[in-house]
Amino acid sequence: MKDIDAAYIAGVIDGEGSITLTRMHKDEYRRPCISIASTDEELLEFIQCIIGGTITNKKNYKPDIHKDSFTLTLKSKKDVFQTLKYITPYLRITKKKQRSMLILGRYEKVTPRNGKYSKELLVEKKTFEGEFFNI
Repeated sequence: MKDIDAAYIAGVIDGEGSITLTRMHKDEYRRPCISIASTDEELLEFIQCIIGGTITNKKNYKPDIHKDSFTLTLKSKKDVFQTLKYITPYLRITKKKQRSMLILGRYEKVTPRNGKYSKELLVEKKTFEGEFFNI
């Protein structure tokens, strides 16, 4: 990713995006996710070409009043980490930068590859999630 693209995407995420931990399935532990909401599908398609992800549209119950809305979501660990590595230096919203740095610095340390947690590691994972959501 070029620096100019990273800075641009960071600006869009600062304004219209989120960096969070989410569950993909009910009984799973949370994992990193980046999402950007917009009424400009072309913008999301441009960003998707650079970082990947999936674009979904929201049901518009009042098309005479509201524009159609779309969301670009990155759920793949590889895509999320690669994107965060590039954009973190350009993030300006303190909360989002702190969350990005916490994911990059600690998520893999508290998440075993096989998904099996010892009691100690599970405590660390819960502590990590608590710190993340307290930002």
